[in-house]
Amino acid sequence: MKMKMESIKPALTLDARGDMCPMPVMKTNKAIQQVEVGQILEVLATDPASKPDLEAWSKMTGHKIIAFQEEDTSPKVYKFYIQRTK
Repeated sequence: MKMKMESIKPALTLDARGDMCPMPVMKTNKAIQQVEVGQILEVLATDPASKPDLEAWSKMTGHKIIAFQEEDTSPKVYKFYIQRTK
């Protein structure tokens, strides 16, 4: 079940805007360790490949993407809200 964006309170925001593959995933992998289990990591990215990359990373690691938003800006900003599960 996806959560309402307004109700999500990230414990940490990772700004990976401007980074290209594989940096957003590598930085996310490191940043998720900085939040407690159950807390939310917000990831901001501009690389269009970050969506399939982070979805695959989420499946591999078991951490849960609880919400995703695409901002209609230039460049496009992809926002991921990832819950640490372990």
